[in-house]
This record gives sequence, structure tokens and C-alpha cells, in this order.
Amino acid sequence: MQALQPFHLAFPIRDIEETRTFYQDLLGCEIGRSSEKWIDFNFFGHQLSAHVKLEELALAEANQVDGQKVPVRHFGVVLEWEDWHDLAARLKNHQVKFIIEPYIRFKGEVGEQATMFFLDPSGNALEFKAFQDPKQIFAK
Repeated sequence: MQALQPFHLAFPIRDIEETRTFYQDLLGCEIGRSSEKWIDFNFFGHQLSAHVKLEELALAEANQVDGQKVPVRHFGVVLEWEDWHDLAARLKNHQVKFIIEPYIRFKGEVGEQATMFFLDPSGNALEFKAFQDPKQIFAK
């Protein structure tokens, strides 16, 4: 398989400073370029551009997946197994409110994965997941 290239995602936020604090201090993302209306982050090797745009903010609707209400509109990253567990512990220590608490989804089935969902300060849903067997990422 060819090496993956970083993706770029632009998304709305309500405030630069609270977004900077969340992504930099809590998630450990390095800050890239910024202005009064947007800020870029190195999101685990990918480029996120957060733009202040209040009229674009809305809570995502949810679908049922493995008995959980998963926000339809969300983004995140697949971490290494231990990194996922470290992040879950850090988020719990910072008393982050989870939409879906960290757990193992599809346990014992194809696609088994660790997953968790939470919101950033602007209400954007994030999912972080990990696979013990990376071949399961696209397994059917």
C-alpha cells in the first residue's frame, strides 16, 4: 500500500482561544498558521483549519452503531492501541464529557476497535479509535 498523505479538513468554531487551548493543550496538536478568524493545527500529522463561523455551528444528528448513538458528522484519527488508551486516560483525568465513553466496539467481531467520542468547545464531534490488528480497519 502506498504511504498515506496527510488530509486537510476545515471546520467551524466559535472562538480561537478556546479552540487553541483544547487542540494544543489537551490533544497535543502543534499550532500552524493563524489569524483572527482561523487557526491551523497539526492533527496527528494531518492539517486541520478551524475557522470562526458561528452560523455554521450545529449539533450533529446521530445514527445507531453497535447500540450507541454515533454523531453522523464527526472527524478524528486512528491511533496506535497504546496511544488510544493514553489519550482516553488523559481525557478522563481532564474530566472531558464523552458522547460515547471509551470502549471496545464490535468486540469479537470483524472490525473490532477501541473508540470514544467527545465534543470540542464549539460542539464539533470527534472520534478517536484504535485497532489491535491494523488489518481490521477496512475489514468487511
